[in-house]
Amino acid sequence: MITNFINRVFGRGKRKSAPDKPVVWGPDRHHIRKEHISRGARKTCEELQRAGHTAFVVGGAVRDLLLGMRPKDFDVATSAHPDQVRALFRRSRIIGRRFQIVHVMWGAETVETSTYRAHFTVKDPEVDDDAPKKDKQDEHGRVLSDNVFGTQAEDAVRRDFTVNALFYDPVKEEVWDFQHGLKDLEAKKLVMIGDPATRYREDPVRMLRAARLSAKLGLTIDPATAAPIRELKHLLENVPQARLFEEILKLLLSGNAVACVQRLRELDLHHGLLPLLDDALDDPHTGPFAMAALKATDERLRADRPVSPAFLLAALLWGRVERRWKHYEEKGQPPSPALHAAMHDALDAQRGTLAIPRRFDATMKELWLLQPRFLQRGGTRPFRLLEHPKFRAAFDFFELRAQAGDAPLEAAEWWARFQDVEGGERERMLHADDGPKKKRRRRGKRRPADDGAPGPAPEGDE
Repeated sequence: MITNFINRVFGRGKRKSAPDKPVVWGPDRHHIRKEHISRGARKTCEELQRAGHTAFVVGGAVRDLLLGMRPKDFDVATSAHPDQVRALFRRSRIIGRRFQIVHVMWGAETVETSTYRAHFTVKDPEVDDDAPKKDKQDEHGRVLSDNVFGTQAEDAVRRDFTVNALFYDPVKEEVWDFQHGLKDLEAKKLVMIGDPATRYREDPVRMLRAARLSAKLGLTIDPATAAPIRELKHLLENVPQARLFEEILKLLLSGNAVACVQRLRELDLHHGLLPLLDDALDDPHTGPFAMAALKATDERLRADRPVSPAFLLAALLWGRVERRWKHYEEKGQPPSPALHAAMHDALDAQRGTLAIPRRFDATMKELWLLQPRFLQRGGTRPFRLLEHPKFRAAFDFFELRAQAGDAPLEAAEWWARFQDVEGGERERMLHADDGPKKKRRRRGKRRPADDGAPGPAPEGDE
């Protein structure tokens, strides 16, 4: 233990030092064309290089292009410091506290531009010429700050996986590879840079990222990279909830959520991390609905259709809401107050482990509150429900429930037809659904209220 502590403090751990010179691959090897790079990222690199700096498209964009995928964003890494980047581009601004980056704007495109960073082997001359500067870490080894500029080689070794440490020069059309990332990508392997246990302690979110990237990209996690995860998964409890939620949302909205959740299970990362994921995988009653919601989200993303994070989160929490709803009804509460209490309980319990931002609450609650109304098909209620702003999303939610056996399939089919037919046909559907009507008697004079007869319920009390 003492040896490990000394090695960690003085930079003598298992982390490999960054190679001074990369392997440089030409277009005949990597097959990336500069036309594949966004206009803003190309112009950012060109201007920085023209000013005497080095500048490359870096990270996930290069990785995705090598896999034949279309990147969503293009980030740039450069030798220029933030103030130098800011001075070079009129439409730019410096952001960030932990580590400053520059947003360079080209029309509607924003290019995130960062200076090469080093890890904790950079010397701090203000302390001691021979003492390495170490990042601030908590008692679990998690890095709290890494505000150290470095060389391109140091920036490569600081990154998490070898496939994310690839740099593309759109001017020379070269890929610079410091960590054998191209060969690992071709071998379909996800390999951690440096000692995996140390890297997970520095940032436990890397365990979730390993699950997400391997599932999304169809890669096999290198055995040495996977080995420490089960032992160190408890470190995720020390990650700020906002950051943990952000990573979970990336996983769920990756377009490969089903595969990602399965990979979480293989790595034993799902239990306790998110109770809603426990439900999605383990609950025999609502689990099929949760998995159906994940599959539907994947399909929409692959078809380039918009998705709602609130919809997916509502689906994953629905099992918890439904159980609490039944609990309160069994205690004698009317359905509507019971549902409100169940929603509060579900969100409150979730916030005890991983806080869902409150900006999603309103949509989630509306989706839940509208579910019982799909079983109310008498009078004017169906017409009022059709006019609700959240009808389409709520019906999709109900239809998924029905397909998974959590709601009457007949009701979902009725609503699918009801919303598509014209007014006259809708009236006939309502009459058919209601069955034979009893003849109404003409109302006489109103009797005194003290005769014990209940009055009609207000139409809006549903």
